[in-house]
Amino acid sequence: MSAINSQNKAIIANSNSPHVKLKATNFADCQWTTGFWADKTQKAIDVMLPYMGDVLCGDIGHALNNFKIAAGMKEGKHQGMYWHDGDFYKFVEAKTYAYALSKNTALLNEIDEYIEIFAKAQEPDGYLQTQIQLNPDADRYENRKYHEMYNTGHLFISACAHFRLTEKRNFLDIAIKHAELLYTIFFPDTKHYQRFGFNQTQIMGLVELYRTVGDKKYLDLAKKFIDRRGTYNIVHDSTTVGYPIGDMVQERTPLREETDPVGHAVLALYYYAGAADVYAETGEKALLTALDRLWESVTQKKMYATGAVGQTHYGASANRDMIEEGFIDDYMMPNLTAYNETCANLCNAMFSFRMLGIHGQAKYADIIELVMHNSGLSGISIEGKDYFYANPLRMLHNARDYHSHADVTETPNREGYLACFCCPPNLVRTIANLSGWAYSLSENGIYVNLYGGNKLATNMRDGTAIKIVQETNYPWQGVINLTIEECKSDSFEIALRIPGWTKSADIKVNGHSAEVTAKPGTYAIIMRNWKKGDTITIDLPMEATFIEGHPRIEEVRNQVAVKRGPIVYCVESPDLPENATILDAYIDGETDFKIEHKTDFLGGITTIEATMLMRKQPSENMYHSISTKPTFLRHKVQLVPYFSWSNRGTAEMTVFMPIVWR
Repeated sequence: MSAINSQNKAIIANSNSPHVKLKATNFADCQWTTGFWADKTQKAIDVMLPYMGDVLCGDIGHALNNFKIAAGMKEGKHQGMYWHDGDFYKFVEAKTYAYALSKNTALLNEIDEYIEIFAKAQEPDGYLQTQIQLNPDADRYENRKYHEMYNTGHLFISACAHFRLTEKRNFLDIAIKHAELLYTIFFPDTKHYQRFGFNQTQIMGLVELYRTVGDKKYLDLAKKFIDRRGTYNIVHDSTTVGYPIGDMVQERTPLREETDPVGHAVLALYYYAGAADVYAETGEKALLTALDRLWESVTQKKMYATGAVGQTHYGASANRDMIEEGFIDDYMMPNLTAYNETCANLCNAMFSFRMLGIHGQAKYADIIELVMHNSGLSGISIEGKDYFYANPLRMLHNARDYHSHADVTETPNREGYLACFCCPPNLVRTIANLSGWAYSLSENGIYVNLYGGNKLATNMRDGTAIKIVQETNYPWQGVINLTIEECKSDSFEIALRIPGWTKSADIKVNGHSAEVTAKPGTYAIIMRNWKKGDTITIDLPMEATFIEGHPRIEEVRNQVAVKRGPIVYCVESPDLPENATILDAYIDGETDFKIEHKTDFLGGITTIEATMLMRKQPSENMYHSISTKPTFLRHKVQLVPYFSWSNRGTAEMTVFMPIVWR
């Protein structure tokens, strides 16, 4: 095995990848300081993680108990989903980011205690899967429903992050030992394991391990997992019985030939993200060509206005394979029954971040911004302790049997614990990691991907230091100031993302026009000799506007949503007239929007007041005749950001509303 390069210990993700245009900054080189993401990140550290720790380390979540039982430290049996180990690894990853940001050694000590338990639970040959080790009726790698590959992927990712940010090998050694076993079993072309793996998270994990320790066989194994998919007959065998097959797990068509995303949305997007990581290391054009097609299909034909993906809980693919929690036909976008698992939405951002690195185009950062301000953040309450698994765009009282599913993933209210606990730690680790996505390093400069109050202190790709302070009230206001505190004397570029949602942008340097093209949906690149004290001011007019869907989206024909900046708004029943329902609400097409920031409301948000037309539904019959013009009553109604809904008790909600023009 290759020796670990000590210079890589603090390097994150694609910093050494040869086939990317933009490379990541070291984690914690950028830290949020004030405003929206600073508040969310601090809440993740102060509230979300401690609460999650109480759940996962106690008898409710039972995840740590599973490891303790496998380690011989506790009596009992496995509890929780088969993928609960992976959820706990995501929690540890989030806690590692919190340590890197806060330097709170108590967090590091807690992580070390978990790692010591992992080490005791690990089998001598490297195997570590508590759902199998504690199940006398199951054996290793006998059925992919046990999610061993999912758990493995998050083990590798978490261990690599831990090593890079702490320089401690205790977790990494566990991951390497496990990876050696995985390579021994799965690299040979055995028929028994030709299609093995339900959730292909191990591909990302293997690439991260390769990047961390430099052993190419991990990259080779990651590529082999991609190469095998779609190359065998799709029939149930001993490794697949009990779970859907085919398109559900992206195994009917080889990835390089795939034209549309299929199946379970989380499985698909983790798979595509892993393939993007493989491309970043290998430069294989066929992979990138397929990923470009798939990204365009996801975001232009199957994505909601909130950045959410995975339209349905149950359905069928074009090949008539049963699918769950996944993609269905293009432009088929139900609102009330939209599934939009929080993990899927976050995976949409993760896939886009990798494509941003590869191509360096603003459209990928636009998707990250859209997800994180809307369908990602909607997965957790303002308080930081209650969660949504599914994120519909409309909620009605008594419209669905929310408790008809054993895992209770569709609920009318946020829940403090979900039996399927994959989304909460995924969201918290993404929030804690988001500052690492704010900037990227070009060949000779800095790309500004995300806006928010922060400080950047990093080294450019030529090794020279750069420090930038960003000051803004984004996403509530569109003025952003960036001040250079340190930089090299030679010329270099600063690329500013001009969001696709804006109609125009004004950019000044030291109070004078930057004289640079600022086209929405692109990066405005300023090349000059910068010096300490230089200030860039970006003014993005932030108007509330109507947005409508593609005419093929039948569910929103003649309906509109309201968006301001990156924030999608909704109307919630607490803001409607008494006894009115969401189905009574139409929006006045000639309304004047009134913008108001409320610091003491729902954690501090900007609301929009609009004129709504309330129509009393005339009949409960499925169809009925009408002979006169409907009667509407006008009311001023408050709209709130979509991410903030369901924080005032059980409520109805809708993003899209029918519109009436005078």
